[in-house]
Amino acid sequence: MSNPAFKFDHVHIISKDPRASADWYVEMFGATIAADTIARGAAQIFVELGGTTVLIRGERPGEAPVPGKAIQEYADYSSHGVWGTDHFGFLYQGDLEAFCATLRAKGVSFPVPLKRGVNGSLLCYVAAPDGVSIELMQC
Repeated sequence: MSNPAFKFDHVHIISKDPRASADWYVEMFGATIAADTIARGAAQIFVELGGTTVLIRGERPGEAPVPGKAIQEYADYSSHGVWGTDHFGFLYQGDLEAFCATLRAKGVSFPVPLKRGVNGSLLCYVAAPDGVSIELMQC
């Protein structure tokens, strides 16, 4: 049994344009903006999606963020090929193929197109703003 003292709270993204990034999650996934604040000299926007907070913040004074590597598809898996967080994922309840067609029509790119995962379920990876990769899995 895992430690009940812990509950997942948020994913934190550093963004070149926090407002545009937050708006992308709202437009593409139907997320909602729970708060739009300034913290430590940078915009900080709390985006709610699927019971999770995606906290998107701008560059803070003294920081110099650099772009991450793009995710790439290998023979039977996908990876950014760097240490640290590779991607985060959401389960999608519905027709993932139809949802991806809607996203594609809005200009979203898929570095890893729809395919069957190890357990046979349909999945893909979406290229989100700021070099973020999001895995979508049909449930």
